[in-house]
Amino acid sequence: MQMTGAKILMECLLEQGVDTVFGYPGGTILNVYDELYNYSDKIRHILTSHEQGASHAADGYARSTGKVGVCFATSGPGATNLTTGIATAYSDSSPVVFITCNVSENLIGKDSFQEVDITGITMPITKCNYLVKDVNKLADTVRAAFAIAKSGRPGPVLLDILKNVTAETADFVFVPKERHFNGGKLGALLRRSAHDLKQPEPNKEDIDILLEMIQASEKPMLICGGGVVRGRADKEFTAFAERMDAPTAITVMGAGGFYGRNKLATGMVGMHGSQASNIACNECDLLIAVGCRFSDRVALDPASFASQAKIVQIDIDRSEVDKNVHTTHHIIGDAKQVLTMLNARLKQQDHTAWKKHVFSYKTETEYDEGNGTLTPKEVFSTIARMTPEETMVTTDVGQHQMWTLQHFKYSYPGQLITSGGFGTMGFGLGAAIGAKIGNPDKIVVHITGDGSFRMNCNELATVEHYDIPVITVIFDNRTLGMVRQWQTLIYNKHYAETTLDRGPDFVKLAEAYGLKGKRVTTVQEMEQALDEALKWGHGYVIDCAIDIDEMVRPMVGGGSHITKFIIC
Repeated sequence: MQMTGAKILMECLLEQGVDTVFGYPGGTILNVYDELYNYSDKIRHILTSHEQGASHAADGYARSTGKVGVCFATSGPGATNLTTGIATAYSDSSPVVFITCNVSENLIGKDSFQEVDITGITMPITKCNYLVKDVNKLADTVRAAFAIAKSGRPGPVLLDILKNVTAETADFVFVPKERHFNGGKLGALLRRSAHDLKQPEPNKEDIDILLEMIQASEKPMLICGGGVVRGRADKEFTAFAERMDAPTAITVMGAGGFYGRNKLATGMVGMHGSQASNIACNECDLLIAVGCRFSDRVALDPASFASQAKIVQIDIDRSEVDKNVHTTHHIIGDAKQVLTMLNARLKQQDHTAWKKHVFSYKTETEYDEGNGTLTPKEVFSTIARMTPEETMVTTDVGQHQMWTLQHFKYSYPGQLITSGGFGTMGFGLGAAIGAKIGNPDKIVVHITGDGSFRMNCNELATVEHYDIPVITVIFDNRTLGMVRQWQTLIYNKHYAETTLDRGPDFVKLAEAYGLKGKRVTTVQEMEQALDEALKWGHGYVIDCAIDIDEMVRPMVGGGSHITKFIIC
């Protein structure tokens, strides 16, 4: 059947099971939006306040559901406004297909109005991207984009479609998703894109070697990384940890991959890792990291990191192995598959003495409470006490992000949605919108700081218009808290441009957007505000006043030995 490129795009989205798109229209993508109007009963579009908000919403939708997120934007500034969101998704391996439209072919290369080479700009921050110049190739290119985004190590893919392609016609045949790779044309397209959708098969000899290493270990330790979460391998990882009887730490991206209340959980590892995690990492004789890339926030000093241990890395991406930390052994493969193979043969271990030693150290920060000022732990304890255990949490980036990891105990993959690799301030509200759209039956709490919230608080308009009941909790310390913490500890208290002694009044801001808000200074007020937010069932902002000099503890300086705590 002959269809326009815009209609072919809609039909391809339906092939993929897409029911929600986040975006913002403009001139070059108008043909697509005009066709989307005819599909409004099948595909819901969420109009955000800014393209960056749409990019984070699509990302939050993807991370929380395990599906591929979809985001639309127009050319020029519309497309470039997506780049922070694309880089965020790329750093954290989140499957999102970004669809932009560019100027018509006769205007390409002429500095036309709102023309930009978005495929060139985004090449380093996507798994793959395409400039679609031929309507006859559009359907297979869309199919390839979705397949690449979710295969192997997931990640973002960008499709830039010329405006004339969206108006031109071609023959289209609906192909169910399960039959997309039966033919040769699509496979050829993937080969030209240097992508193979086959999962790497774990080497059985590598499995044998690791089993022998485990049997010989007296002081093993596990690290749960983002690959466990992305691969939804939490059950397999938990079974592996319990069979190994080993202390188990998480990375920022690993939260939810291992139940936070498990008796083997030591908390986060690295720069703001617990004493138990970091000391265990330093003293273990075998360190097994699953889906962890050993970033500079985990292996702060690669040369001394776990220097007494044999280090084993299990990862689906071969390029991550030995990139940051030299390993003794590694296994390339999908986390769920590798762990299943290990669990089938691993005998129950017993490391009682080693665990007793590790858990003699703190797994959580203690605070001086009762002095009239809210502490991070009091805020999080209130939220945990008053909301269901399955409540989803999104964050921005800064002190509040680390407190969220330290004081919440996550129980399933996708429960925490945060920007770990790229560290994107302003990520959380858009991500919360996407998470709530994808999980309408779950409570979604957005944790942010007063600095981060300023960046994309315009998305409160989206929350209000679509009646998305996201609860935003602001840690309001009137400063860029994490930067101030570094200035206090390392830069001789030179508080250059970090004090936020200015508006807005966040309660009045919420009200301006047609939402409710409340400022709280005590636990009792926090309880009252949260109770009202939960009962009201619409968007709500809670502004929590905390001390300007409250710090994230513990902390190890960048590039330092993992047990060299600046503060505990």
